[in-house]
Amino acid sequence: LIDYVYLGDIFIAINDDDQIACKAALVSNPDSVNFRHPRGWTPLMAAVVQRRRRIIKTLLECGADVNAVDEYDGRTNSSEDHSLHRSIRYEEFSACLKPDTNYRGCTALHYAVLVNDEALVKLLLDSGADPSMENIHGHLPIDLCKSDSIARLLGSNVLDRRQRQGQSQTILRIPLEQRLRDNIVGQESAIEIVTATIRRKEKNWHDDEHPLVMLFMGSSGVGKTEVAKQVAAHLHSNNPRAFIRLDMSEYQEKHEVSKLFGAPPGYVGFDNGGQLTNTLMHYPNAVVLFDEIEKAHPDVMTALLQLFDEGRMTSGRGETVNCKDAIFIMTSNVGSQVIAENAELIRSKTGDATSSIQFSREFLDNVMRPLLRKYFIRDEFLGRINEVVYFLPFSPSELKELVLRYLNRWKEMAITKHSISLTWDQDVIDHIIAGYDLYYGARSIAYEIDRQILSHLAIADEKGQLKPNCGVHLKASDCFDKVQSCFPLFILSSANQTPGK
Repeated sequence: LIDYVYLGDIFIAINDDDQIACKAALVSNPDSVNFRHPRGWTPLMAAVVQRRRRIIKTLLECGADVNAVDEYDGRTNSSEDHSLHRSIRYEEFSACLKPDTNYRGCTALHYAVLVNDEALVKLLLDSGADPSMENIHGHLPIDLCKSDSIARLLGSNVLDRRQRQGQSQTILRIPLEQRLRDNIVGQESAIEIVTATIRRKEKNWHDDEHPLVMLFMGSSGVGKTEVAKQVAAHLHSNNPRAFIRLDMSEYQEKHEVSKLFGAPPGYVGFDNGGQLTNTLMHYPNAVVLFDEIEKAHPDVMTALLQLFDEGRMTSGRGETVNCKDAIFIMTSNVGSQVIAENAELIRSKTGDATSSIQFSREFLDNVMRPLLRKYFIRDEFLGRINEVVYFLPFSPSELKELVLRYLNRWKEMAITKHSISLTWDQDVIDHIIAGYDLYYGARSIAYEIDRQILSHLAIADEKGQLKPNCGVHLKASDCFDKVQSCFPLFILSSANQTPGK
């Protein structure tokens, strides 16, 4: 049983509007953020009905369940208990609500509507409050509205939520493999490994005492970050908050570890928490991307070792964040040159131009493992990684597909932004492919398009040569301007005219 005197600390702090005392109670016991008053309500409900804005934000930051329901029903077994019951509700919850009414099923959002506070309603909605939850009487928050503006806010949110739920059901019906192939060029082996690993976790064929950890290796611009983004979007119905991206080049110094987990107690800013702990507290099953992990300070690696091993971490505020359901993905450019060169060597020997080739055990043991040990130092860190996934350079057919995707994207943007129809010859694609850099991947293709096509279009636009509803045709071969490194543009005033430079 939970001692009510101890529990009273947080409720007394709320009644007194004492944010410091509230934070102290939460530091002493982080779980108290969702403890219930013996009469049935939660700290968040009490803070909302009393309109304690600063405390509400603190509770939400500490993981208060925004959709918890009140268990207060206004009834007791005897008249003596009933009098005490009503008195406690009146004094410790709200003097504005009838204490003998049954409030079972009401959420913090119901109470924000009852006190007619639009700002609180918006804050709770932004924090994930569900406006479609009914109380014991079958009333939605919108049914209790006294304000038209609050009713409109709730109504639009209900509609948005239904649309997102429909999108979520559509997303879940589409296999992850299909989503990745639709958004990633090539990388068949990587896609197969990633989807197999995710499937084991989703179907409970994974050790649930540890989070899932993957290391993506390969050259820049081959799809490592995009795969992580698509995995997060698929698993969390395109919720951007459930994808956490951390650039580890920002954590190269020893003191920067505190930016991840929060400063220790007594240091400036310790009550602000860390970038990682704050987000995982709200989304403990998020997809976390540590970009270019090899650049992080060794102390960061040590902290991550505990995180990967135990699936939990402690913030500077003393809060324990459980994240065994999270997926941690690290990307690294370590050995990218030897990965690319070995992949090209295998392709030349076997004649296999796809991205589904497999590296030999000898290469992985004698070349890659020593490289990994050099950068990550500790074998136990490598031992916490469930899968090391290798991303390969693009094959000729994949390069063609990549260039077409870029050109088609710019074709759509030309129509949308400039009302211009953009077309091109096949030779244009070949010239763009010729600028491909093995070590910079898709970025080198994007750079070639910027330099050889978009810059030339911008100049023509500046000179007034591009008019709305005209067409632009790109040609190459003998007409390619090797000095200017750009394609000649043929401006068409209508689709039926003969091109004229």
